[in-house]
Amino acid sequence: MARPKPETFDKQKTVAENRRARFDYAVEDRYEAGLMLQGTEVKALRAGEASIAESYAEVKGGEVWLINANIPEFSHGNRFNHEPKRPRKLLLNQREINKMMGAVERKGMTLVPLSVYFNRHGRAKVELGLAKGRKAQDKREYIKDRDWKRDKARVMREQG
Repeated sequence: MARPKPETFDKQKTVAENRRARFDYAVEDRYEAGLMLQGTEVKALRAGEASIAESYAEVKGGEVWLINANIPEFSHGNRFNHEPKRPRKLLLNQREINKMMGAVERKGMTLVPLSVYFNRHGRAKVELGLAKGRKAQDKREYIKDRDWKRDKARVMREQG
């Protein structure tokens, strides 16, 4: 079965978004990956508690891991609660993993989580971006382009 195009990811409920990543990195490819979670982690995500602001993904031993993502302990989890910042395995096709591994090793790219969400089947997913870091000059150009697009849209709206 073919994977959906990045524009058509089936996002029903977005739990966490890494808006800073879109500014700091130039995202070239996007992937949808499943998350391997424990029971209390799913409950905490459904409550809308998660942060992926300072997290990243890495390929280790032919597997992709989400590192430093914060899913706080579930309030009613008692002794079965999970560790908030534990590494979590991401579920991807082997072909996608190989493509990511090649890009990270050869091209010096980074795997950045862009958002965590639930799809229409109730499965927790992570949108991963294969990205290249922006330098300060690139960031200034990005801000200038974004501001120009906003001003252009405002003028077009006023003109009718």
